Amino acid sequence: MLSPREPVRILSADEMDAIHRNALRILAEIGMKIDHDEALKKLRAVGCKVDDTARHVLFPKQVVQRYADKMKADYARRDWPERMSVRYSHVRFKKEPFRIHDDFTVNAGGYCVFIYDLNGTRRTATLKDTRDALKLVAQLEGITNTGLPVAAQDVPLPIRPVTMAAELVKATDKLGGIETLTPFDIEYTMKIGEVVRGSREELRKRPILVGYAEAKTPLALDNNMCEVFLTYLKNGMPQSLDTMPNCGATAPMHPAAALTLGIAETLGGMVLAYAVDENAVVTIDVTPSFSDMGTGIFKYASAERASLLGARIQMISEFYGCPSGVHGGKTDSVVPDVRCGVEKGISMLMPVLCGAVGFGTVGHIENAVTFSPAQLVMDSEIAGYVRRVVRGFDATDETINFDLIKSVGIGGNYLSEMDTAEKFRDFVNLSPFFKVEPWGADTRLNDSKNWVKMAEEKARVLLKNDVASPLTSTQIKDIDKLLKEATAKLKKQGLM
Repeated sequence: MLSPREPVRILSADEMDAIHRNALRILAEIGMKIDHDEALKKLRAVGCKVDDTARHVLFPKQVVQRYADKMKADYARRDWPERMSVRYSHVRFKKEPFRIHDDFTVNAGGYCVFIYDLNGTRRTATLKDTRDALKLVAQLEGITNTGLPVAAQDVPLPIRPVTMAAELVKATDKLGGIETLTPFDIEYTMKIGEVVRGSREELRKRPILVGYAEAKTPLALDNNMCEVFLTYLKNGMPQSLDTMPNCGATAPMHPAAALTLGIAETLGGMVLAYAVDENAVVTIDVTPSFSDMGTGIFKYASAERASLLGARIQMISEFYGCPSGVHGGKTDSVVPDVRCGVEKGISMLMPVLCGAVGFGTVGHIENAVTFSPAQLVMDSEIAGYVRRVVRGFDATDETINFDLIKSVGIGGNYLSEMDTAEKFRDFVNLSPFFKVEPWGADTRLNDSKNWVKMAEEKARVLLKNDVASPLTSTQIKDIDKLLKEATAKLKKQGLM
């Protein structure tokens, strides 16, 4: 077969059922704090028990189960976008078997505040850094989608999300998820999306520039995030409520308990989405990890997180029927080094083997706080390696080619055969980052930082290239006008 199909399963059917059953119990008996008047009103209307004073909601089991069943059934609808970027990876809004996806996506982005630049300096990112990062993404074959690898800190915060969205669409057509902090941001990112797609109707058919809301674990959704969530839904944009349960800090230490808590939170968001719009395009999402007991840092690439993410993929993709991507290509190392390579490789390969349809965001070091251009180049190469690992091959009479084996015979070789010349590029990873050389062929092999130097050199070469915008000059002018309009509005409101 061309690729291995059966994914690695972390959970048994009984274990998945236990997680779901207890998530329903959490919502029914403990509930969530949702600090938003309209949301509380909508939830009461669909059968939830609401305490307006305490901003507290109990979700009856039958209500949650009804909407979970509806979400699963809705994936059979063909008028939804089959694929789109939401935050760090792809969601596929269609029913399909739970399997290994050799066509997985690789998403850059992350909205990092800091950059570890090509001179080896860690500093705050600028608008030039944003543009350079997107120029690299546009040219790296291993990167299929991107949000904003770095967020320009020299752009005023109130206009930063809109500015970053404008920079993204002008730089590349590998459009991934974005960050929006307020309904104002959503208003203008959608206007930018309309310019790219041509109309509001076409934007709804093929959504781009979609941000997300995030729960405040454990079991809370604040007013601002709720407002962002509802604004997207009212504009017909797909949504999921992301949660980030942190074992030992904001969630129980046992991974099963933390995952169950996160599932409960995102199911609460699902109910809210359908309460706002029965025809909502909705999925669910959880981003769990472990707290480092020495520092309290949310660990993005620890060994113990691999099986937790695998269980998360299985719950959402297999149990709930929502094929989705996940965090991957991460490292907790603060600089590109050997540890970084180990963590990047495993945190890419493991999610794919567990059935993820994509992973991201790549190009990060330091727990996704800092972006590294050199690391982005290396991550693109590692992703290509992983893609070749899972692609597999087909075994038929034709591919086995008995006649060729017979013609070469005993003691011959295949180096001079046309079959070898015609096929080796299809099967062999030819990346210069994985070049095979004998001992002593290259004295740089003794340099443990050789990969980093190669990546830095490649990044410098790519940054010298002129990369054409995927947009027309008219589209670019229209987007620049929207950015000026948004800036003027913020200034008039005294926010800039």
